[in-house]
Amino acid sequence: QVQLVESGGGLVQPGGSLRLSCAASGFTFSEYTMTWYRQAPGKERELVARINSGDGRINYADSVKGRFTISRDNAKNTMYLQMNSLKPEDTAVYYCRAQYTLALTTRADYWGQGTQVTVSS
Repeated sequence: QVQLVESGGGLVQPGGSLRLSCAASGFTFSEYTMTWYRQAPGKERELVARINSGDGRINYADSVKGRFTISRDNAKNTMYLQMNSLKPEDTAVYYCRAQYTLALTTRADYWGQGTQVTVSS
């Protein structure tokens, strides 16, 4: 059974830090591109950061560059998002996504249930 379980969310003051985790099970984690998304109230879900399988190439949304760091530990089947210098506009539910692509076609696509991050004084 495939599972993606996010953790590490919570309430933090502006300028603070949080570290999110996404624990995966039920599939070969190292073969999947992993992505963090977020969705704020009344807004569309947006990509925050992505780390590829294989070459480990990383992409960030412009809004988080220089503040957030995505990483993965294939031995632990876990992806992380270190979030520093948090701003109120970072408040959202954060989701992790796992995608397996072969021959330019997505063959598998899984989502976690999300973890709430609230940045407020």
